[in-house]
Amino acid sequence: MDHASTMRRAYDLISEGDIDGFGALVADDFVEHEEAPGLPATKEGVLTLFHGYRAAFPDLRMTVEDVIAQGDKSVARVTTTGTQTGEWMGMPASGKKVEVHLIDIMRFDDEGRICEHWGVMDMLSMLQQLGVVPEMAPTP
Repeated sequence: MDHASTMRRAYDLISEGDIDGFGALVADDFVEHEEAPGLPATKEGVLTLFHGYRAAFPDLRMTVEDVIAQGDKSVARVTTTGTQTGEWMGMPASGKKVEVHLIDIMRFDDEGRICEHWGVMDMLSMLQQLGVVPEMAPTP
């Protein structure tokens, strides 16, 4: 199975706003290892998360920069962009554009569905771009 292609397809579906299509790539017993406050670490939780992202950032785009696949896991370096035109995590719409970088690891089951996810997202940069957290002044 080509797990790298499945991983790329997952990002494409999210970018297209097809969260249900993305959900078809996710195993029913999926486990999320990246904590999302207030959401279960399940398939339903991750689908709820992406519905929320798409509501807050309707122009959300996830661009895959690199994918490395080996065995039942794939790793991707992704650039995510979007404009916050809806409420997100209690923050009112700002109209601000963001560009956030992330690294994801996905494990695939024997049917080729995503069954586990670990990820690191540059949340500080995102909050700075949205104006929630002040940017640090450069040190002299």
